[in-house]
Amino acid sequence: MHNIYLDHAAATPLHPDVFEAMVPHLKEQYGNPSSLHSYGRAAKIALDSARDLVAAQLYCSPNEIIFTSGGTESDNLAIMGIVAASKRQPAHVITTQIEHRAVLSTCQHLEELGHSVTYLPVDKSGLVSIDDVRKAIKPETVLISINYGNNEVGTLQPIEEIGLLLREKGIYFHVDAVQALGKININLLELPVDLMSLSGHKINGPKGIGLLYVNKNVHLKPNIFGGNQERKRRGGTENLASAIGFSKALEMAVFNVNKNQKILNDLRSQMIEGLKKELGDHGFVINGHPNQRLPHILNVSFKQMNKETLLMNFDIEGIAAASGSACTSGSIKDSHVLDAMHLSPELKKGAIRFSFGLNNTKKEIEIAAKKVGTIVNRLRNK
Repeated sequence: MHNIYLDHAAATPLHPDVFEAMVPHLKEQYGNPSSLHSYGRAAKIALDSARDLVAAQLYCSPNEIIFTSGGTESDNLAIMGIVAASKRQPAHVITTQIEHRAVLSTCQHLEELGHSVTYLPVDKSGLVSIDDVRKAIKPETVLISINYGNNEVGTLQPIEEIGLLLREKGIYFHVDAVQALGKININLLELPVDLMSLSGHKINGPKGIGLLYVNKNVHLKPNIFGGNQERKRRGGTENLASAIGFSKALEMAVFNVNKNQKILNDLRSQMIEGLKKELGDHGFVINGHPNQRLPHILNVSFKQMNKETLLMNFDIEGIAAASGSACTSGSIKDSHVLDAMHLSPELKKGAIRFSFGLNNTKKEIEIAAKKVGTIVNRLRNK
């Protein structure tokens, strides 16, 4: 049986070219970038080259890039770092009810420390209202953190419009773009964004590497202490091989972003048409915004179904999918994203996320849609 991987929003396979770029820095060039001898200098040159390449792809300065362990650390550093550096104490932060847990849990920790947080609602498509953003702003607001593209339903937020509003108000804007990277064009020279979180393993790069873009005019305090790495903003020996891999993956993702958008949109559309063929037009419900969305995420609710039962049956048939974020998909609780979108209990109960990648083929999607339809029909007829 050929296994079909449809969980690319959780992790993507390492691209062979990325692996090849990493190998020398895993085998021969093993020096510490902070060491002063020739091994260290060689490592420092390689790290600087990776940072330069990343900055060139994102249209920012290399000095504005902080390498981290991934999206979660980047989110934590952005939020906690801005609040800690702010003169407004206690501070006020604004986010949405559908953020990744890396943001929501950090904001809950801020509340425990005595700061205040506003969690904005979204409409039934997962879209936040500009008016709600405007109304939530207070004199003590120091930061707004909003996901570019939602990791469960794929809805894209009006980042540029929100950013322009915040520039007028003098409030920092952090965007978690982990899912959006490589799927849409990101130009930090044009986007009115102050901080942005990115991760390597969503774009066929290695796990355990990410970055936080911090605009040169932004001051934040570090979360990790113990060294002067990353311009004193993130202590700890840099993950050199993974930084090299991340930069290579990012270069390929940015270069091919328009082509990849079409590939992923086509796979998504094929899956929808395949499900319609097997289940009929009313045999499932698509969650999220119909147009303002990421190309690789398809969140579908199967009525009269239980997501745990579905996922188990899909896995038996060799289909890997998810019920939500990889950080919470092991939980049997309803998705906080679908809760915020006010989906009915029936739709939440049977919600599945299929997410597509560049290694998927049309034949795989054809087989997957047929198997999913067969499983759903069989379970419904019991």
